[in-house]
Amino acid sequence: MLLALAPMPAVAQGPDITKAQPELPKERLVITTRDGVQHQFNVEMALTPDQQTVGLMFRPSVPPEGGMLFDWGTSRDSQMWMRNTITPLDMVFINADGTIRSIAEHTVPESLAIIDSRGQVRATLELAAGTTARLNIRVGDRVQQRIFGNTR
Repeated sequence: MLLALAPMPAVAQGPDITKAQPELPKERLVITTRDGVQHQFNVEMALTPDQQTVGLMFRPSVPPEGGMLFDWGTSRDSQMWMRNTITPLDMVFINADGTIRSIAEHTVPESLAIIDSRGQVRATLELAAGTTARLNIRVGDRVQQRIFGNTR
């Protein structure tokens, strides 16, 4: 019983989710569509749990060739939501081999509805809403980025 009354150690604070996080380091990402067209992006890399928790919250817009790549580090189910995200997004769920598993287009700003990858993925890519339709990006297309080990 004495252990239960001992003072708890200080706990590190989580991310401040009341404002947008500073822009994260960017890396190149290429999506090759099934007809061979390549689309290049310069995406922010959300690598840590704190960066992933905040994501694109409070950002007023996403550049047409920008976005954010959430690297989960290993294959897992990805469940996203739009809490505090004020601009609509397309969410691209990417398998460990770099192929696109599923896409959620035009997600609803500030919605708490879960957006599910529908299976295990290595990463989730958030793009400006309408990007996947505009560029004809579909399930099965290939994403090239260093985390998938498929860049040249």
